[in-house]
Amino acid sequence: MSTPTITIDIVLDRRSAKEVLRAILHAILFHRLFGTVKPKTYEVLDVTVPGVADSEMEQLINDKVDVFWKAIENGTSTNKRGQILVTFSEKRPKKSWFQVYMGEEDVPWEQWIVNGEMRQPKSDKDFDTTLASTLSKTLHTILTYTSSERGRTAVPLITNATGISPFPIKISIKMDGTEIG
Repeated sequence: MSTPTITIDIVLDRRSAKEVLRAILHAILFHRLFGTVKPKTYEVLDVTVPGVADSEMEQLINDKVDVFWKAIENGTSTNKRGQILVTFSEKRPKKSWFQVYMGEEDVPWEQWIVNGEMRQPKSDKDFDTTLASTLSKTLHTILTYTSSERGRTAVPLITNATGISPFPIKISIKMDGTEIG
């Protein structure tokens, strides 16, 4: 069975890039963390975005968005594009050839790819309106997928109910196909 991959494409400007990327990551995690989640809302470009009020998750999101931002700003990406990948996995027993238990391995069950491109807008007002519309469509995509039959069946059985997430989460940054940070 292949891992479902949900792709989000977004064009950003320098003023709101960090805020928009944080909002998207918060929305994804809000809909995919199955532990006790304390909800939080964010207002980004007049769009209300659901989020997670957890200091560890907030720090993880801030760190990854900062890595993405620095890579774009410092010219690590030649074309001002990059990806933020959010991968949800489950722990499964790892066995050798002879069915001998060899520990555990992380097996991905879902991946979100946020393709971000930085552009200089011709007009701030028009760009903000377009970006707000794109952010709303992105939230709709997240909600539609996570509540769909396909989105619900992608989630493995929850066998560990401790913490904010019963599943390992990896957020990685890619620029020009190379993982950084």
